[in-house]
Amino acid sequence: MRRGAIPALALALLLPALSLAAPSSQDRGVHPRELSGLPSYVKRVEPSIVGLRVRAPEKAPSSARLGSRRFGSAVIFDARGYAVTVSYLLLDAASLEARSRDGRRWEARLIALDLDAGLGVIKLEGAGPWAAAALGKSTDVVTGARTGTVGVDEDNDLVQVTGAVHAIQPFSAYWEYMLDRALIVAPASPQWGGSAVVNDRGEVVGIASLRLGEAPHVNLAIPIERFIPVKDELIAAGRIVSRPPRPWLGLYTVEVGGGVVVSETSPIGPAAAAGFLKGDRILRVNGVAVGSQREFYEQLWSKRAGDLIEVAVQRNARVQIIAVPSVDRHSLFRVRD
Repeated sequence: MRRGAIPALALALLLPALSLAAPSSQDRGVHPRELSGLPSYVKRVEPSIVGLRVRAPEKAPSSARLGSRRFGSAVIFDARGYAVTVSYLLLDAASLEARSRDGRRWEARLIALDLDAGLGVIKLEGAGPWAAAALGKSTDVVTGARTGTVGVDEDNDLVQVTGAVHAIQPFSAYWEYMLDRALIVAPASPQWGGSAVVNDRGEVVGIASLRLGEAPHVNLAIPIERFIPVKDELIAAGRIVSRPPRPWLGLYTVEVGGGVVVSETSPIGPAAAAGFLKGDRILRVNGVAVGSQREFYEQLWSKRAGDLIEVAVQRNARVQIIAVPSVDRHSLFRVRD
């Protein structure tokens, strides 16, 4: 997967085009020997950034959308070699290789997934100690605050883009995913998947996840506040165990004409077997009317994984109820052997 891109994900996540300057040439492809001119906040986080190469089986469910070979960045947050990245890079991973900026390579292990937040934890297998990034307070970030988005490209060169927080807002996406508070950073980095978003002190305040909108693009960053309180739990348990798992249906939806419409079903989700069709308009979930993705997710997640979810859909001018036995999405992806 080239340049950290997840094309299938980006299609349904478009924001209105923004009048933003594109990254300048000096923001891209910084060789390890050319760091002297970088901003101090970039220099502070740079030793903690590694490139991540992921291989998944060709026939793995996630490979159809994400590809079987993936590339992104990860941010070391613990001197024992633990690093955080975006979860979609890690789905169905058969092998992981991390590369430091000075050319060293290590095998890595998948430690944990937090699919609700969209983050994952890996462990570098090698001699430490490791340079751990300072984690900041994303709750202190305000619109207009200066940022740096720092990652690496496939040639192991540093890619850093100096920008600012364009917006802080809720975000929902078609694959049963929602953030109450997402950081929208502009201009976009060409290497967004797993890159660190840092404040002007070099503290990590977010993990870049997606590229949104038409050119010139912006990046969506997952606030580090979604990670700091649970990082020790993720290392210990491989997932979040302190709260009940959310129910997952495997429904891909879009908002059309003031409603929620099924665009596709996941081949590994229960919705496909339950009989949902492309174009079904979702009217109610468990008897409660929904008119947006946010309302759909709030009603769905008011239940627990394993509960039967009743979804009223309109199809060809007729309304029918589809009962779906929900599942725990984390149970579908192996984390530890």
